[in-house]
Amino acid sequence: MNIKNRLDTMLAKWDLLQHPFYQAWSKGTLSIEALTVYASEYGAFINILEDGWNTLGDAETAKEEREHAELWEQFAKTLDTEISVPQITQTRTLIETSKSLFSSPATTLGAMYAFEAQQPATAKSKLDGLKTHYSLSSDVEPYFEVHSANWHESEKILSALDKLSPEEQSQAEKACGQMAESLWNALTGIQEKSNLN
Repeated sequence: MNIKNRLDTMLAKWDLLQHPFYQAWSKGTLSIEALTVYASEYGAFINILEDGWNTLGDAETAKEEREHAELWEQFAKTLDTEISVPQITQTRTLIETSKSLFSSPATTLGAMYAFEAQQPATAKSKLDGLKTHYSLSSDVEPYFEVHSANWHESEKILSALDKLSPEEQSQAEKACGQMAESLWNALTGIQEKSNLN
């Protein structure tokens, strides 16, 4: 089994599209309050993604991530909130986990894959949900529009993963699992903060 198959098998356990938070978003049963908490809390994670690309020595993609973070800020502002220091335990843990994993190239690749491999599908689902169920300004949409077809980052990560030694690939796999679980738990924390059942 190649590295992609191993990582994808691991991610299936933490498939974010199956999380109740994103399921509610897709169905239009997620409250505006919940979207607002999400925009504020999760934005702190979006803001540090460029650090991962900097660890990989990819200044071009790091710059792209800064531009994407600005789109997230637009999303938050449209919901009358702003990105803040995370208040939810699981979101703080996600940030701490990310910073720790972004400390070496092998663990960065695994951690980034956990997010980037899922992002196009989750972004499309969220974009569809916003358009179908929420009467919000179209200013909430650009971040999700950009990412709904953004496969090039996960492809770039896979190319780099293929070049790692078996030991480094093992480190990347472990990091992928840690990040995937942290992403899932962050959504759970936001869900609980928003008093969703």
